[in-house]
Amino acid sequence: MKFLDQAKVYIRSGGGGAGCVSFRREKFIEYGGPDGGDGGRGGDVWIEAVEGLNTLIDFRYQQHFKAKRGGHGMGKQRTGARGEDVVLKVPVGTQVYEEDQETLIADLTEVGQRVLLAAGGNGGWGNLRFKSSTNQAPRRSNPGEEGEERWLWLRLKLIADAGLVGLPNAGKSTFLAAATAATPKIADYPFTTLHPGLGVVDLGTSTRFVLADIPGLIEGAADGAGLGHRFLGHVERCKVLLHLIDVTQDNPADAYRTIRAELEAYDPELAQRPEIVALNKIDALTPELVKEQMKQLKKAYKGKPLLLSGVTGEGVKEALYAIAHHLGFKDEDAPRAAPAEDDDQDTDTSWSPL
Repeated sequence: MKFLDQAKVYIRSGGGGAGCVSFRREKFIEYGGPDGGDGGRGGDVWIEAVEGLNTLIDFRYQQHFKAKRGGHGMGKQRTGARGEDVVLKVPVGTQVYEEDQETLIADLTEVGQRVLLAAGGNGGWGNLRFKSSTNQAPRRSNPGEEGEERWLWLRLKLIADAGLVGLPNAGKSTFLAAATAATPKIADYPFTTLHPGLGVVDLGTSTRFVLADIPGLIEGAADGAGLGHRFLGHVERCKVLLHLIDVTQDNPADAYRTIRAELEAYDPELAQRPEIVALNKIDALTPELVKEQMKQLKKAYKGKPLLLSGVTGEGVKEALYAIAHHLGFKDEDAPRAAPAEDDDQDTDTSWSPL
Protein backbone atom coordinates (compact mmCIF):
# COMPACT_ATOMS: atom_id res chain seq x y z
CA MET A 1 0.00 0.00 0.00
CA LYS A 2 1.36 3.39 -0.96
CA PHE A 3 2.07 5.82 1.85
CA LEU A 4 0.22 9.13 1.63
CA ASP A 5 0.44 11.62 4.49
CA GLN A 6 -1.51 14.57 3.07
CA ALA A 7 -4.83 14.91 1.30
CA LYS A 8 -7.38 17.59 0.46
CA VAL A 9 -11.08 16.73 0.79
CA TYR A 10 -14.41 18.43 0.21
CA ILE A 11 -17.19 17.80 2.73
CA ARG A 12 -20.83 18.80 2.76
CA SER A 13 -23.39 18.01 5.43
CA GLY A 14 -26.95 17.17 4.47
CA GLY A 15 -29.61 19.84 4.18
CA GLY A 16 -32.75 19.61 6.28
CA GLY A 17 -35.97 18.33 4.75
CA ALA A 18 -38.80 20.76 3.94
CA GLY A 19 -41.87 21.04 6.14
CA CYS A 20 -45.23 19.92 4.77
CA VAL A 21 -48.48 21.83 4.28
CA SER A 22 -51.32 19.36 4.80
CA PHE A 23 -54.81 19.21 6.26
CA ARG A 24 -56.62 16.30 7.75
CA ARG A 25 -59.40 15.24 5.41
CA GLU A 26 -61.24 12.09 6.36
CA LYS A 27 -64.79 10.91 5.86
CA PHE A 28 -67.16 11.71 8.72
CA ILE A 29 -64.51 13.94 10.41
CA GLU A 30 -66.08 17.37 10.81
CA TYR A 31 -63.01 19.28 11.88
CA GLY A 32 -59.81 18.40 10.06
CA GLY A 33 -57.18 21.01 10.76
CA PRO A 34 -53.50 21.18 9.79
CA ASP A 35 -51.43 18.00 10.12
CA GLY A 36 -48.28 18.73 8.09
CA GLY A 37 -45.13 17.19 9.63
CA ASP A 38 -41.64 18.65 10.00
CA GLY A 39 -38.71 17.88 7.72
CA GLY A 40 -35.95 15.59 8.94
CA ARG A 41 -32.52 16.84 10.00
CA GLY A 42 -29.70 16.48 7.49
CA GLY A 43 -26.81 14.09 8.03
CA ASP A 44 -23.59 15.18 9.77
CA VAL A 45 -20.00 14.72 8.59
CA TRP A 46 -17.68 13.16 11.18
CA ILE A 47 -14.03 12.16 11.22
CA GLU A 48 -12.88 9.21 13.32
CA ALA A 49 -9.49 7.66 14.12
CA VAL A 50 -9.54 3.89 13.66
CA GLU A 51 -7.13 0.99 13.99
CA GLY A 52 -5.64 -0.78 11.01
CA LEU A 53 -4.84 2.31 8.93
CA ASN A 54 -1.43 3.94 8.52
CA THR A 55 -1.89 6.07 5.41
CA LEU A 56 -4.34 8.50 3.82
CA ILE A 57 -4.22 6.73 0.45
CA ASP A 58 -8.02 6.20 0.46
CA PHE A 59 -8.53 9.94 0.09
CA ARG A 60 -6.59 10.04 -3.15
CA TYR A 61 -9.37 8.14 -4.92
CA GLN A 62 -12.30 9.86 -3.22
CA GLN A 63 -12.12 13.52 -2.28
CA HIS A 64 -15.81 14.46 -2.02
CA PHE A 65 -17.96 13.40 0.94
CA LYS A 66 -21.59 14.44 1.12
CA ALA A 67 -24.07 13.46 3.82
CA LYS A 68 -27.69 12.68 2.92
CA ARG A 69 -30.45 15.27 2.97
CA GLY A 70 -33.20 14.87 5.55
CA GLY A 71 -36.55 13.56 4.38
CA HIS A 72 -39.43 15.97 3.73
CA GLY A 73 -42.33 16.18 6.15
CA MET A 74 -45.63 14.50 5.19
CA GLY A 75 -49.28 14.63 6.09
CA LYS A 76 -50.77 12.92 9.13
CA GLN A 77 -48.12 14.63 11.28
CA ARG A 78 -45.34 12.48 9.85
CA THR A 79 -41.79 13.82 10.32
CA GLY A 80 -39.21 13.24 7.60
CA ALA A 81 -36.41 10.75 8.15
CA ARG A 82 -33.05 11.97 9.40
CA GLY A 83 -30.30 12.09 6.80
CA GLU A 84 -27.55 9.47 6.98
CA ASP A 85 -24.24 10.62 8.43
CA VAL A 86 -20.86 10.34 6.69
CA VAL A 87 -17.81 9.21 8.67
CA LEU A 88 -14.27 9.76 7.38
CA LYS A 89 -12.10 6.99 8.83
CA VAL A 90 -8.46 8.01 9.21
CA PRO A 91 -5.35 6.60 10.92
CA VAL A 92 -4.35 7.67 14.40
CA GLY A 93 -2.19 10.77 14.27
CA THR A 94 -4.23 12.60 11.61
CA GLN A 95 -4.65 16.34 11.90
CA VAL A 96 -7.44 18.32 10.24
CA TYR A 97 -6.73 21.82 8.93
CA GLU A 98 -8.82 24.51 7.30
CA GLU A 99 -8.26 25.24 3.63
CA ASP A 100 -5.54 27.76 4.55
CA GLN A 101 -3.48 24.81 5.92
CA GLU A 102 -2.72 26.80 9.07
CA THR A 103 -5.87 26.70 11.23
CA LEU A 104 -5.96 23.42 13.14
CA ILE A 105 -9.46 21.99 13.61
CA ALA A 106 -8.73 18.62 15.21
CA ASP A 107 -5.83 16.38 16.19
CA LEU A 108 -6.81 12.71 16.40
CA THR A 109 -4.29 10.96 18.64
CA GLU A 110 -6.35 8.10 20.07
CA VAL A 111 -8.31 5.22 18.56
CA GLY A 112 -12.04 5.93 18.56
CA GLN A 113 -11.69 9.70 18.82
CA ARG A 114 -14.44 11.42 16.79
CA VAL A 115 -14.83 15.05 15.77
CA LEU A 116 -17.81 16.71 14.10
CA LEU A 117 -16.64 18.50 10.95
CA ALA A 118 -19.99 19.72 9.56
CA ALA A 119 -23.42 19.63 11.21
CA GLY A 120 -26.48 18.77 9.17
CA GLY A 121 -29.15 21.40 8.56
CA ASN A 122 -32.31 21.53 10.66
CA GLY A 123 -35.53 20.31 9.12
CA GLY A 124 -38.23 22.85 8.22
CA TRP A 125 -41.47 23.16 10.19
CA GLY A 126 -44.73 21.85 8.82
CA ASN A 127 -47.93 23.87 8.97
CA LEU A 128 -48.95 22.04 12.14
CA ARG A 129 -46.33 24.12 13.99
CA PHE A 130 -48.01 27.39 12.95
CA LYS A 131 -51.49 26.54 14.26
CA SER A 132 -52.82 29.00 16.83
CA SER A 133 -56.11 30.26 18.20
CA THR A 134 -56.13 33.07 15.65
CA ASN A 135 -54.74 31.04 12.74
CA GLN A 136 -56.43 27.66 12.79
CA ALA A 137 -55.71 26.81 9.16
CA PRO A 138 -52.14 27.97 8.43
CA ARG A 139 -50.94 27.44 4.91
CA ARG A 140 -47.25 28.00 5.43
CA SER A 141 -44.21 25.83 6.14
CA ASN A 142 -40.47 26.28 6.32
CA PRO A 143 -37.87 24.92 3.92
CA GLY A 144 -35.06 22.90 5.42
CA GLU A 145 -31.83 24.57 6.47
CA GLU A 146 -28.94 24.08 4.07
CA GLY A 147 -25.95 22.02 5.17
CA GLU A 148 -22.40 23.24 5.64
CA GLU A 149 -19.71 22.79 3.00
CA ARG A 150 -15.96 23.34 3.14
CA TRP A 151 -12.59 22.17 1.87
CA LEU A 152 -10.24 20.63 4.43
CA TRP A 153 -6.69 19.35 4.55
CA LEU A 154 -5.85 16.06 6.25
CA ARG A 155 -2.28 15.68 7.41
CA LEU A 156 -0.88 12.52 8.96
CA LYS A 157 1.88 12.72 11.55
CA LEU A 158 3.13 9.32 12.57
CA ILE A 159 2.69 8.20 16.16
CA ALA A 160 6.13 6.88 17.14
CA ASP A 161 8.13 6.76 20.36
CA ALA A 162 11.49 7.34 18.69
CA GLY A 163 12.56 8.72 15.35
CA LEU A 164 15.59 8.22 13.13
CA VAL A 165 16.95 11.45 11.64
CA GLY A 166 19.96 12.23 9.53
CA LEU A 167 21.17 13.27 6.10
CA PRO A 168 20.31 11.14 3.06
CA ASN A 169 22.23 7.85 2.88
CA ALA A 170 23.04 7.87 6.61
CA GLY A 171 21.86 4.26 6.97
CA LYS A 172 18.52 4.89 8.66
CA SER A 173 16.58 2.27 6.68
CA THR A 174 19.32 -0.31 7.27
CA PHE A 175 19.18 0.41 10.99
CA LEU A 176 15.37 0.08 11.01
CA ALA A 177 15.62 -3.28 9.23
CA ALA A 178 18.25 -4.46 11.73
CA ALA A 179 16.29 -3.32 14.79
CA THR A 180 12.76 -4.34 13.77
CA ALA A 181 10.87 -6.70 11.48
CA ALA A 182 10.20 -3.87 9.01
CA THR A 183 11.44 -4.30 5.44
CA PRO A 184 12.17 -0.82 4.07
CA LYS A 185 13.74 -0.28 0.67
CA ILE A 186 17.54 -0.25 0.96
CA ALA A 187 19.94 0.79 -1.80
CA ASP A 188 23.38 2.35 -2.23
CA TYR A 189 22.16 5.78 -3.36
CA PRO A 190 20.67 8.79 -1.52
CA PHE A 191 16.93 9.39 -1.14
CA THR A 192 16.12 5.69 -1.31
CA THR A 193 13.42 6.24 1.30
CA LEU A 194 10.68 8.52 -0.01
CA HIS A 195 8.08 7.86 2.68
CA PRO A 196 8.37 7.47 6.48
CA GLY A 197 8.35 3.92 7.77
CA LEU A 198 7.48 2.34 11.10
CA GLY A 199 8.80 -0.66 12.98
CA VAL A 200 8.29 -2.15 16.43
CA VAL A 201 11.39 -2.76 18.55
CA ASP A 202 11.06 -5.72 20.90
CA LEU A 203 13.66 -5.83 23.67
CA GLY A 204 11.71 -8.04 26.03
CA THR A 205 8.26 -8.84 27.35
CA SER A 206 7.71 -5.35 28.72
CA THR A 207 10.12 -3.29 26.62
CA ARG A 208 8.58 -2.47 23.26
CA PHE A 209 8.45 0.81 21.40
CA VAL A 210 7.71 2.13 17.92
CA LEU A 211 10.62 3.39 15.83
CA ALA A 212 10.06 5.70 12.83
CA ASP A 213 12.41 6.02 9.86
CA ILE A 214 12.20 9.63 8.69
CA PRO A 215 13.42 10.12 5.08
CA GLY A 216 16.69 11.99 4.70
CA LEU A 217 16.58 15.68 5.53
CA ILE A 218 18.61 18.19 3.58
CA GLU A 219 19.76 21.74 4.19
CA GLY A 220 16.76 24.07 3.96
CA ALA A 221 14.24 21.37 4.89
CA ALA A 222 12.61 23.66 7.46
CA ASP A 223 11.96 26.16 4.66
CA GLY A 224 10.42 23.53 2.42
CA ALA A 225 13.46 22.26 0.53
CA GLY A 226 12.86 18.75 -0.72
CA LEU A 227 9.89 17.48 1.24
CA GLY A 228 11.08 19.34 4.32
CA HIS A 229 7.97 20.26 6.28
CA ARG A 230 6.21 16.99 5.50
CA PHE A 231 9.16 14.94 6.75
CA LEU A 232 9.84 17.09 9.80
CA GLY A 233 6.19 16.89 10.76
CA HIS A 234 6.56 13.17 11.44
CA VAL A 235 9.28 13.89 14.01
CA GLU A 236 7.04 16.15 16.11
CA ARG A 237 5.43 13.32 18.07
CA CYS A 238 8.67 11.42 18.79
CA LYS A 239 9.85 11.49 22.39
CA VAL A 240 13.50 10.81 21.58
CA LEU A 241 15.59 11.16 18.41
CA LEU A 242 18.37 8.88 17.20
CA HIS A 243 20.62 11.02 15.02
CA LEU A 244 22.59 8.82 12.62
CA ILE A 245 25.71 10.22 10.96
CA ASP A 246 27.55 8.48 8.14
CA VAL A 247 31.06 7.89 9.42
CA THR A 248 32.41 7.63 5.86
CA GLN A 249 31.62 11.21 4.86
CA ASP A 250 34.20 13.97 4.82
CA ASN A 251 33.00 16.08 7.75
CA PRO A 252 30.67 14.47 10.35
CA ALA A 253 30.56 17.75 12.30
CA ASP A 254 28.96 19.59 9.37
CA ALA A 255 26.42 16.80 8.97
CA TYR A 256 25.49 17.08 12.63
CA ARG A 257 25.18 20.89 12.46
CA THR A 258 22.98 20.71 9.35
CA ILE A 259 20.34 18.48 10.94
CA ARG A 260 20.39 20.37 14.24
CA ALA A 261 19.91 23.67 12.41
CA GLU A 262 16.90 22.33 10.52
CA LEU A 263 15.29 20.98 13.70
CA GLU A 264 15.71 24.30 15.48
CA ALA A 265 14.43 26.27 12.50
CA TYR A 266 11.34 24.08 12.20
CA ASP A 267 10.43 24.01 15.90
CA PRO A 268 12.69 25.15 18.76
CA GLU A 269 10.85 22.82 21.13
CA LEU A 270 11.65 19.89 18.85
CA ALA A 271 15.35 20.68 19.10
CA GLN A 272 15.12 20.27 22.89
CA ARG A 273 14.00 16.63 22.68
CA PRO A 274 16.41 14.00 24.00
CA GLU A 275 18.91 13.12 21.29
CA ILE A 276 21.19 10.13 20.85
CA VAL A 277 24.00 10.65 18.34
CA ALA A 278 25.58 7.66 16.62
CA LEU A 279 28.23 7.19 13.95
CA ASN A 280 26.90 4.60 11.53
CA LYS A 281 28.66 2.34 8.97
CA ILE A 282 31.73 1.77 11.15
CA ASP A 283 32.26 -1.52 9.32
CA ALA A 284 33.38 0.48 6.27
CA LEU A 285 36.41 2.06 8.00
CA THR A 286 39.34 0.91 10.08
CA PRO A 287 39.21 1.58 13.86
CA GLU A 288 41.87 4.29 13.44
CA LEU A 289 39.81 6.17 10.86
CA VAL A 290 36.70 5.83 13.01
CA LYS A 291 38.55 7.51 15.90
CA GLU A 292 39.59 10.34 13.57
CA GLN A 293 35.97 10.86 12.55
CA MET A 294 34.94 10.93 16.21
CA LYS A 295 37.43 13.72 16.81
CA GLN A 296 35.92 15.64 13.90
CA LEU A 297 32.41 15.18 15.29
CA LYS A 298 33.44 16.50 18.72
CA LYS A 299 33.89 19.93 17.14
CA ALA A 300 30.10 20.17 16.99
CA TYR A 301 28.87 17.51 19.43
CA LYS A 302 30.37 17.55 22.91
CA GLY A 303 28.94 14.21 24.05
CA LYS A 304 30.22 10.72 23.32
CA PRO A 305 28.59 9.30 20.20
CA LEU A 306 27.66 5.66 19.86
CA LEU A 307 29.38 3.51 17.27
CA LEU A 308 27.26 1.11 15.26
CA SER A 309 26.76 -0.67 11.99
CA GLY A 310 23.32 -1.53 10.70
CA VAL A 311 24.83 -4.06 8.28
CA THR A 312 26.77 -6.16 10.81
CA GLY A 313 24.51 -5.38 13.78
CA GLU A 314 27.38 -4.07 15.87
CA GLY A 315 26.21 -1.48 18.39
CA VAL A 316 22.54 -1.74 17.35
CA LYS A 317 21.41 -3.26 20.65
CA GLU A 318 23.27 -0.61 22.63
CA ALA A 319 21.52 2.14 20.67
CA LEU A 320 18.13 0.54 21.24
CA TYR A 321 18.79 0.23 24.98
CA ALA A 322 19.76 3.89 25.08
CA ILE A 323 16.46 4.79 23.41
CA ALA A 324 14.55 2.60 25.87
CA HIS A 325 16.28 4.37 28.76
CA HIS A 326 15.16 7.80 27.48
CA LEU A 327 11.62 6.47 27.03
CA GLY A 328 11.46 5.64 30.72
CA PHE A 329 11.74 1.85 30.71
CA LYS A 330 13.09 0.52 33.97
CA ASP A 331 16.48 -1.12 34.24
CA GLU A 332 14.92 -4.49 34.87
CA ASP A 333 12.85 -4.12 31.71
CA ALA A 334 15.76 -3.30 29.40
CA PRO A 335 19.31 -4.58 29.96
CA ARG A 336 22.07 -2.05 30.21
CA ALA A 337 24.15 -1.31 27.14
CA ALA A 338 27.40 -3.16 26.79
CA PRO A 339 30.41 -1.13 28.01
CA ALA A 340 32.58 0.56 25.41
CA GLU A 341 35.94 -0.96 24.53
CA ASP A 342 37.87 1.88 26.16
CA ASP A 343 36.03 1.54 29.47
CA ASP A 344 38.21 -0.03 32.17
CA GLN A 345 35.66 -2.49 33.46
CA ASP A 346 35.84 -6.16 34.30
CA THR A 347 34.04 -7.96 31.49
CA ASP A 348 34.08 -11.38 33.19
CA THR A 349 30.42 -12.39 33.38
CA SER A 350 30.99 -15.95 34.65
CA TRP A 351 28.77 -17.08 37.52
CA SER A 352 30.00 -16.63 41.06
CA PRO A 353 28.26 -17.29 44.39
CA LEU A 354 29.79 -14.11 45.88
